[in-house]
Amino acid sequence: MVRSLCALTVSGVVSAFAFLLVTGSYLNDGPVLVQLGPGHGVHAGDLLVLAGWAVSMVALAALVLVPRRDGFPSRR
Repeated sequence: MVRSLCALTVSGVVSAFAFLLVTGSYLNDGPVLVQLGPGHGVHAGDLLVLAGWAVSMVALAALVLVPRRDGFPSRR
């Protein structure tokens, strides 16, 4: 239960940070790869943010779904 709650909390925080990075502007936006509208688009830097978010979500899923191997029973 605690592992699931911690994973849910971390996934919310990582998702919020990724959303802020993708929707905001920062120094290393990079070139626009896909134009979505006037002044809006997918930048090269956004792909790095999205890749980091995806890796974080996979790691959190593994934390919650892979059974513990320390000899203690898993409490799900």
